[in-house]
Amino acid sequence: MQGHDFAEHLRERGFALRRGPVTTLQVNVGRRCDLACHHCHVEAGPKRREALDLRGAERVLALLEANPAVELLDLTGGAPELNPHFRLLVAGARRLGRRVIDRCNLTVLRLPGQQDTAAFLADQGAEIIASLPCYGPENVEAQRGRGVFARSIDALRSLNELGYGRPGSRLALNLVYNPLGDALPPPQGELEARYRTELRDGFGIEFHRLLTITNMPIRRFARGLARAGRLEAYQSLLVNHFNAETLPSLMCRSLVSVDHDGRLFDCDFNLALGLPLAGAPTLWDVEDLSALAGREIAQGAHCFGCTAGHGSSCGGALV
Repeated sequence: MQGHDFAEHLRERGFALRRGPVTTLQVNVGRRCDLACHHCHVEAGPKRREALDLRGAERVLALLEANPAVELLDLTGGAPELNPHFRLLVAGARRLGRRVIDRCNLTVLRLPGQQDTAAFLADQGAEIIASLPCYGPENVEAQRGRGVFARSIDALRSLNELGYGRPGSRLALNLVYNPLGDALPPPQGELEARYRTELRDGFGIEFHRLLTITNMPIRRFARGLARAGRLEAYQSLLVNHFNAETLPSLMCRSLVSVDHDGRLFDCDFNLALGLPLAGAPTLWDVEDLSALAGREIAQGAHCFGCTAGHGSSCGGALV
């Protein structure tokens, strides 16, 4: 329907959604994860086996070396730490002087074979963005599974012991909040203050920032809403809260998303939906990422998820 036509909303405002300079290379290194969260837009889980191979990992590092304007390597999944070439990517990007983000679900740090992963990340100076959808167990376990909250708190304490999240520390530890269901996140600053109080007073845990991210009505989350008869209402909620002030800061304007097989996308949500980046199908079809500037960004109704309310991106609220 026209009311859910994102491109029409942009045309009415005279805004063309096109790519700017690429500053972030976000790599989805695979779908394997020890969790199967309800909101996961790439439908990751313990039984998934898709993974970026050595050839792909080496090509990512070669592109970073050839494109010095790309300042950030953002590693996501699944649980990125479960990819066999995860440490190669982290160490290689750091040798090139780039920032590295590990999007960590926290519980992976307690798996066999991962006991030294946190120390490795600290030694490399990698930043951690960690999923923690609430400061209490009920909401966390409703979204992510039984026992996840306690394991997450244990992992956060270990990260704090390494220096992550401590005031003044160079080891950045940011947390991510996703709503439990079909609602927009509350104001990021207000929720961050509540998280800080609850985690510090209840568990002695410190962190740097809280990032609020809207649940995207695609894949696993969309099917759950459809079964409950709430998908159309949620999509309407996003459309009715469209905020044009978010448009200049959308992450798709400065980010290239890479799938485990090397295909390129404008963002991780387009990756999940198979909407390719215009004119550059794979890692091996582009050398100069600055050449992507000015190209139109693939759009759909899901884009209302990033532009509703305070906006949403991999870096949290936009306005």
